[in-house]
Amino acid sequence: MGLLNNKTALITGASRGIGLAIARRFAAEGASVVLCASRWGAHGKLVGTLEGAVERINDEGGTAAGIACDLSDSEARADLIARAAEQFGAVDIVVNNAAGSKMCLPSEATTRDRSWMFDVNVNAPIDLAQQALPGMRERGRGWILSISSSSALQPVVPYRDSQIAAHVICAYGATKAALDRYTQGLAHEVASAGIYVNTLAPENIVLTSGAEYVRDIARRSPDMAEPVEVMAEAALELCSGHHVGRVTYSRRLLHSLGLPVKSLDGKSVLGDAFLPADLDATA
Repeated sequence: MGLLNNKTALITGASRGIGLAIARRFAAEGASVVLCASRWGAHGKLVGTLEGAVERINDEGGTAAGIACDLSDSEARADLIARAAEQFGAVDIVVNNAAGSKMCLPSEATTRDRSWMFDVNVNAPIDLAQQALPGMRERGRGWILSISSSSALQPVVPYRDSQIAAHVICAYGATKAALDRYTQGLAHEVASAGIYVNTLAPENIVLTSGAEYVRDIARRSPDMAEPVEVMAEAALELCSGHHVGRVTYSRRLLHSLGLPVKSLDGKSVLGDAFLPADLDATA
């Protein structure tokens, strides 16, 4: 371990789920991680909160701090990279994991709903990238990873899930398609400066703690779920290797590079890109 020694990573949407898994994996590789979420949790109710996530990583031997920030507020996010740098030093890695969705039919999505989703899912990641780039250019290194979604593409017919499920994800998917395209252009602009910009999406649905709806879907179609460790391992590769403008998927990336999937503490190999999700796991 130690792949990210002496590096500082900012990870948004990191109080739970994919964001927390990535933060734990990065911390296990030596990164100092700054976790960002919309708010701190109520005292005594730490599970699934930013405070609880920070405590968990520090208890596991990592180095973590937290910043509460509503990324839908452009003023609140305007100095987020600078605030993160106050914790452990200059930010070397930015993982734009936070996202928001308003489930609605494309014929009915309001301007307000569409504007909010584009602000959270497109403008916020771009803003953070632009904040981080000057320092990365100065140091001659940096990694920016945005978490995308397979919903950026229209699902093939027949739909694996219901027709309504395919339709109501359209507006959200449009924001992810925009993020993918912007990422590719930015990546090719800054690659010569030693800055590596990519997007990563889960192959299907990530099984995270408490995601009971995912378990229900996966019990009907087991191949529709993937372990959170697969996403964390793919994110680690994209935030340590020299990849330029990839719009890629977790299992496909790991398989193409022949990489193993490790536990979030990095101490054991769980399998490869075909690692199945454990539908009975509770943690």
